[in-house]
Amino acid sequence: MNDLQAPSIEWLALLPSLIVFGVAVIGVLIEAFAPRSARYGTQLVLTTLGFAAAFAAVVGLAAGGHATDKAQIAGMGSLAVDGPALFLQGVILLVGLLSVFLFAERRLEPAKHGAPVDSFAAQAAAVPGGEAEQEAVRAGHMTTEIFPLLLFAVGGMLLFPAANDLLVLFIALEVLSLPLYLLCALARRKRLLSQEAAVKYFLLGAFASAFLLFGIALLYGYAGTVTYAGIAEVIGGAPAALDPGLASTMGNDALLLIGGALVVMGLLFKVGAVPFHMWTPDVYQGAPTPVTGFMAAATKVAAFGALLRLLYVALDGTRWDWEPALWGVAIASMVAGAVIAITQTDVKRLLAYSSIAHAGFILAGVVAVSEDGVSSVLFYLAAYSFVTLGAFAVVTLVRDAGGEATHLSKWAGLGRRSPLLAGVFALFLLAFAGIPLTSGFAGKFAVFRAAADAGAMGLVITGVAASAIAAFFYVRVIVLMFFSEPKADGPSVVIPSPLTSSVVGLAAVVTLVLGIAPQYFLDLAGQAGVFVLR
Repeated sequence: MNDLQAPSIEWLALLPSLIVFGVAVIGVLIEAFAPRSARYGTQLVLTTLGFAAAFAAVVGLAAGGHATDKAQIAGMGSLAVDGPALFLQGVILLVGLLSVFLFAERRLEPAKHGAPVDSFAAQAAAVPGGEAEQEAVRAGHMTTEIFPLLLFAVGGMLLFPAANDLLVLFIALEVLSLPLYLLCALARRKRLLSQEAAVKYFLLGAFASAFLLFGIALLYGYAGTVTYAGIAEVIGGAPAALDPGLASTMGNDALLLIGGALVVMGLLFKVGAVPFHMWTPDVYQGAPTPVTGFMAAATKVAAFGALLRLLYVALDGTRWDWEPALWGVAIASMVAGAVIAITQTDVKRLLAYSSIAHAGFILAGVVAVSEDGVSSVLFYLAAYSFVTLGAFAVVTLVRDAGGEATHLSKWAGLGRRSPLLAGVFALFLLAFAGIPLTSGFAGKFAVFRAAADAGAMGLVITGVAASAIAAFFYVRVIVLMFFSEPKADGPSVVIPSPLTSSVVGLAAVVTLVLGIAPQYFLDLAGQAGVFVLR
């Protein structure tokens, strides 16, 4: 009889994820048992404290050396606690915390005489006198289920870049994806557009998950293990402990190449890179704007973290196979995102194609296959996430009687109606374009320098050309805001609450600080840019 060995779990090393999932479960219980009128305040405070505590745990682990010399593989070999994982988890938690402030705008503020409202709850009560409106009036707040959904999505995102075996990678993907599918369908005023976006995201996401799962099966057939270290050892020629039934497939390069390609395809879908980008514009446009901002910022951070670990740890021995493919994906993403964005007339779709182009820029750092490449990608992801969240926060404030005014024609003269808000949005656009003294310039310079040092000058030249093209449509929006006459029926700018103002203000400050004095943060990303292998 075989002796059963009790699992050894490093609970302290896994504390950030445990806190988030624990708070998420409490949030579900609150939704089930708390009085309706008490849910909003309770969920808001609980979610905020949960993210703050989890971020403090990440900082504590990093300060305790887990990002450097004490990096380890925890959870019976399933999760890595190292520099890249902790750095990206910290970024995700900060994005989640700021997203709470945007999601907190789901409160009831009835419109008067057709005036725009900064309220998702009022969108739910779009039919005057309807049942939804009466319930909203009685309760005071609505849609509080967004808070546990946000927590579960962030919990999955924390696991995604730390996953050290393929099964945990798949589980983390599903845990982060399912709440996002639901969140995308919560826009009540534009219900049909929102639900269409959610269905598209769900169906295409299901295809991507199927590709990833099939790839996992093929890689297991090749290596006889799902751990990254075990796969890397088999690729390097070392023997592995195999199920006897897998002996016939051991070392089959076809399984390795096809399986690796399918897993990478599943991750590139989450990144939104060409040709796996088709869901991005529709979902960004149809989802509630705070959800879009959170998804655009946090999902990209988590997905690139998972992609980095897979390529640099598990598939490092096959870099000569996947590197040319990622060259093509990076070039296609940069060019397609920049060129197609020129034709867009909706702000959210424009930002969607912008995110596709930025996926290509980040892939230039991934292709560098060096510590400088990893650190530059980490820095770029941190900078991009704050700029993105700030830009979508501004979009939530520009409204007309029909809700958010996202058509570019309605933004004409916004700089004269609200110069401060238009100025902040212009700052974010300049950061997207990579103009000096913004975080976007520092991030692009870092990834392009890493790519150039690795000999990928073709990527650098393409990236610079794509950045020049992208600058055209960013500047076009700035010109539209400041040098066009405002229309008489143009949108109003909602006076933001302190919560929304804090998101916009903090994002603007981070954009400037990372652009003017980036060296400390580049050094921090450099220290965190080493993966623990086993």
